Amino acid sequence: MAKDKRNSGRISVFKGREARLNRAIFQALAIKGLQTIYDIHKRLRTMRGLRYTHYGNVNKRVRDLQYLGYVKEARVKSTKAGFEATEYELTTRAYLALLLDSINLEDVLNRMDEDLASEILAAIATLT
Repeated sequence: MAKDKRNSGRISVFKGREARLNRAIFQALAIKGLQTIYDIHKRLRTMRGLRYTHYGNVNKRVRDLQYLGYVKEARVKSTKAGFEATEYELTTRAYLALLLDSINLEDVLNRMDEDLASEILAAIATLT
C-alpha cells in the first residue's frame, strides 16, 4: 500500500516554509527557558542560516505557535527601557513534538512488547 503524502507521519509544525524557524524557536526556548520575543530573536540571529531573520518574522511565528498551543505566556517582566515584555515558554505539547520528531517510530515499534503496544493502541483509539 502506497503511503499518502498528506499522512506522512511528520508533525505539521515541522513542515513547510516555517519549519526551520519553528524548530529554532523551540530550541531557543528549550535550552534557555523563559525568554521574550526580543531575546529569542537575538539568540536566533547567532544561529547559522538565520542571521538575517527579521524581528517581525520571529514575532509572528511565536504568536502563531502560541495560538497553536506550542508556546505559552509565562509572565510579564519590565525591561530596562521601562516597558513590559511577555516572557514565553514551551508547553508540554511542544516538548512532545520535539521528541516525536527526533525518534524513529520503526525502532520504537521493534523494541516494545505486546502489552505496551496494546496500551498505546487503546490510548490512541480513545482519541479518535
